[in-house]
Amino acid sequence: MLRVALPKGRLLGDTKALLEKSQWGLDGYVDKAKIYCFKSVSNPEMSAKIFHEKDIPIQLAIGNYDLGVCGADWLTELTSRYPSSNIVKLKNLGYGHGSLYAATAVNSPYDSLAALSACNTHIRIASEYPNIAEAFAMQLRLKNFSIFPLWGSAEAYPPDTAEVVILPRKSEADLAKKNLRSIAKVLDFKAYLIANSQSFEEKDLSRAISSVMANISQYLEPKAEDIKIEPLNGCQPSFLDMPDDTVRLALPDGHQQPHVRKILDAAGIDIEDYPSATGNHRPTFGINGIAVKVIRPQDMPIQVANGNFDLAITGRDWLTDHLYQFPTSPVKELLDLKYGWVKLVAVVHNDVPVSNLDELKDYCGSREMRIASEYTNISDFYARSNHLGHYRIVPTWGATEAFLPEDADMLVENTETGGTIARHNLKIIDTLFESTACVIANYQSVVSAAKSERINTVISMLKKALEA
Repeated sequence: MLRVALPKGRLLGDTKALLEKSQWGLDGYVDKAKIYCFKSVSNPEMSAKIFHEKDIPIQLAIGNYDLGVCGADWLTELTSRYPSSNIVKLKNLGYGHGSLYAATAVNSPYDSLAALSACNTHIRIASEYPNIAEAFAMQLRLKNFSIFPLWGSAEAYPPDTAEVVILPRKSEADLAKKNLRSIAKVLDFKAYLIANSQSFEEKDLSRAISSVMANISQYLEPKAEDIKIEPLNGCQPSFLDMPDDTVRLALPDGHQQPHVRKILDAAGIDIEDYPSATGNHRPTFGINGIAVKVIRPQDMPIQVANGNFDLAITGRDWLTDHLYQFPTSPVKELLDLKYGWVKLVAVVHNDVPVSNLDELKDYCGSREMRIASEYTNISDFYARSNHLGHYRIVPTWGATEAFLPEDADMLVENTETGGTIARHNLKIIDTLFESTACVIANYQSVVSAAKSERINTVISMLKKALEA
């Protein structure tokens, strides 16, 4: 069986068009596919799965798949840390072009690599690409630095919560729109056809590979843009420009924004440009002395723990995952906001003849149990608490349902109704806990004489709105 890993998201459209021309017969590969696993209608020996792009190089490296398509950025992110990974780069497919830039705020003193390298103070580098970020810092021989792994929204962090970010963009002009300035182009990337090295040596992949090679000439190199970067006027004030007693509040981006806005409105708290049609990460908050930034909920606990924010609205699931890794963290829950209710559940494939965790242990026997999840620390705690014996946590970045049953034995996943789980032919065998949105805080900020009054004001207003 020839096993193929295909990307969802940014590369799906072009990849789908290329594979259709190559006559791979993967009719199930469509945007918003309800089923992630399917077989070729023209080649009974070919099957495919849809993954988050970041997971594809890992899946090929460990031998779960023979061929895959992903951006060279995510391939480099893996090989930066594991240079001997069992992956062969077969062909640049000519689409999905972009670059990884090292960028700072337009008004940052670190306006070049030389200025950054000469710095003796602590440098915080935030990125979805932590391995590339670390390699970048080591190559510059930075004397004192920290890497902050992110789930996204890296552009929101400079200059106050990170001095440098490494992020993907089409051009430097795209950075300028976010008040960022490139100090280095770290990597140019496009989509690549890749293979597991052992499969490349031992299996006959020639038909699949040659059909792709014959159809990639249609993808032309993008024309170079004539870009002139000018510092933007009227940049929004950062946390660095504000008094020391300013309370720094993180609000979530994405689908949680309408829920948060509804609660703020009910509490009588004015906020402008949230949600933002232009992607603004710094809305105006209606309480003096409180500054807001919009970031991913998954990133909030570690950012609050490190003192970059005083308050944040996130899910209890992400707070719990953080506290399992850092039990002495200064992050505390202050208020349950009673929305965003989900259950964290243990899930297996319907074809697995088990109905609870004990039966799954017996079913796996002495072999290693593979547990796939975005919640790596919760999953590890769950496995240890239930004495699962020999197990391995498989980190994922979305589309986790695709891992069962071939690439994992169990998932730890969140669900509201269980509908998505059932649609993917999966079943729940255990419930870990229930989660809702909550306000979290850094304990040092809560007891701070300078900030406690403002924090208490926000919490009191939100409590009254919930009680109304």
